[in-house]
Amino acid sequence: MRVQNLSLLALAVAAGLSLSACQGDDSSSQSSGDSSASADQKSDTSTGGTGSSDGSDNSDGSSGDIGAGGGSEAASDACKTSQLDFSSSPGMGEGTLLVNLKNTGSATCTLQGFPGVDLKSKDGAISADRTKDTPQKVSVKAGAETRFTLSYPPNTSGGTGATFTSLSVTPPGETHSASVPATINIPASDSTASAIRVTPVGAGK
Repeated sequence: MRVQNLSLLALAVAAGLSLSACQGDDSSSQSSGDSSASADQKSDTSTGGTGSSDGSDNSDGSSGDIGAGGGSEAASDACKTSQLDFSSSPGMGEGTLLVNLKNTGSATCTLQGFPGVDLKSKDGAISADRTKDTPQKVSVKAGAETRFTLSYPPNTSGGTGATFTSLSVTPPGETHSASVPATINIPASDSTASAIRVTPVGAGK
């Protein structure tokens, strides 16, 4: 079957997502030697110009810092993998599984987009495709949870099929994944992989 081949393809795609560091701007300039111009520049900077490095401009609570995630202030409340508890439960019908994401932090966080989901077995892994649903921004209060739906073709062929024993789930906008125990048995056919799909977070039913 194609499970191992699909695993290699998934790894290759994941490797291509690594970003190279940006090269700095070569902006060397000559000193004018004009001491009065230098004094004027200092005066302009002290009146609230951009790029203050002493942190004094952040006393009003509107931090301009960009964190390790590279997001702006609007994205600073995004849920991190480390503050989420993952579990699974049966979906509404055969061939569906709900993956639940509980906010274990002390403040509300948000999620928007599709999760990355790999079905794993002893023989390899298959990456789930996305549905055509439009992602919506979901606010998750401390102690509350949201979810998404994983759909797959159930094995009704009478054969052993392929059995997956866990999911590797990466929340939207995150690079760290979490392992979620799950038992999924699908037919061992070439068309199976394309039929495994996930909804955006918040669209689970």
